[in-house]
Amino acid sequence: MPDINDILEKQRQYFESGATKDASFRVEKLKILKQAILKHEEDILNALEEDLGKAGFESYETEIGMVLEEIKYTIANLPSWVKPKKVKTPIMHFKSWSHIYPEAYGLALIMSPWNYPFQLCMAPLVGAISGGNCSIIKPSNYSKATSNIIAKIIEENFDEKYIAVVQGGRKENSELLDKKFDIIFFTGSVAVGKIVMEAASKHLTPVVLELGGKSPCIVDKESNIDLAARRIVWGKFLNAGQTCVAPDYLLVDRSVKDQLLSCMAKYIKEFYGENPCEKSDLPRIINQKHFERLKGLLNKGKIIVGGTFNEERLRIAPTIIDEVTWEDPIMQQEIFGPLMPVIEYGDLSEVISMVNKRPKPLALYFFTNNKENEKKIIDSISFGGGCINDTIVHLATSYMPFGGVGESGMGGYHGKASFDTFTHYKSILKKSNSLDIKLRYPPYGDNLKKLKKFFK
Repeated sequence: MPDINDILEKQRQYFESGATKDASFRVEKLKILKQAILKHEEDILNALEEDLGKAGFESYETEIGMVLEEIKYTIANLPSWVKPKKVKTPIMHFKSWSHIYPEAYGLALIMSPWNYPFQLCMAPLVGAISGGNCSIIKPSNYSKATSNIIAKIIEENFDEKYIAVVQGGRKENSELLDKKFDIIFFTGSVAVGKIVMEAASKHLTPVVLELGGKSPCIVDKESNIDLAARRIVWGKFLNAGQTCVAPDYLLVDRSVKDQLLSCMAKYIKEFYGENPCEKSDLPRIINQKHFERLKGLLNKGKIIVGGTFNEERLRIAPTIIDEVTWEDPIMQQEIFGPLMPVIEYGDLSEVISMVNKRPKPLALYFFTNNKENEKKIIDSISFGGGCINDTIVHLATSYMPFGGVGESGMGGYHGKASFDTFTHYKSILKKSNSLDIKLRYPPYGDNLKKLKKFFK
């Protein structure tokens, strides 16, 4: 295990030297990162296959491609982001000028999960680099092959005084969280997110928490049922359901439920074949512990499709479970696997009430062709982000921030939002020496009447 105190001291000194603050330095490091990813593309794909059984297409689509797009977008826009911005100054401060200066926080800790182990490590790193910070990366111990290639990429291309990787498990996590950083970026479960936030509070360190929760997928009777089924099946069973923004459960108008489930069954067969647990395009469950947890959730409700598993390969077939209740174990936790429970409804107001009674979800998906219903859902339910008539893809863009709300997280990133997350905006008002209005100085006398005129 590396000496964390030694790395932190080196990074603190390097940051204080000012080397990371120049925009051209940041752009150059992003270009180096891009070239390193391209060089090790096959190694990354192989690591993701080893850790999660991901097909090359899915790995590139959801991991490598997204990171490359983030780097490309950031390089193109960073020169404008780093410039001080002039803003208006109130007349009461005449004669003055106001500017906002973006500056780096300093030392960033990035703690990434196992489910998208490459993308969810590298995308925040792009933000940290663009913001001008030094970084320590702590990848997941569950996805060891990907963590090793991440470490290799970083060690080959960056000095540890700038970017370092610390591998390990809970012991290393605890030791890192005990140290003082200037910002912590964590992606993972709600339970661990609480631990991270508690540790950060001891140093008053700002945190970004990308968590999860039970993200609903709502299907209105006024929707394209066949297309909805195809897109829901894709989004739910991507990465075998091990996606923080996966549709966690299905809320469907009872008048179209049978039609929707029939179409979903059709697409599960089309995508994954007669025996999904034997097909290479279906990723596996990350480890035995999570596999056993998911198997235990199959005991309640009526299985419409799936329900089979292969313990040797740690694969569970895409499964649809009807006739579940809110009291069933599958509705008491984020599923994080290829199981889709179904709850029917009769009126959209029921949906709004059901979702709002529970913690705010990270994502929400609504399938409808009714613009009034679309507006009603968006206006009535608080959630991190989502899609109308699709799933998952709202996070695959550099033009919108991605993040949670309430128990599903705090803070956001992607594109400009990543730069903002890893940047402190310093406000400066510059006062002219040529004019000094004495109104503000004691003795005040009857100056209150004059002062009030500025605020009316």
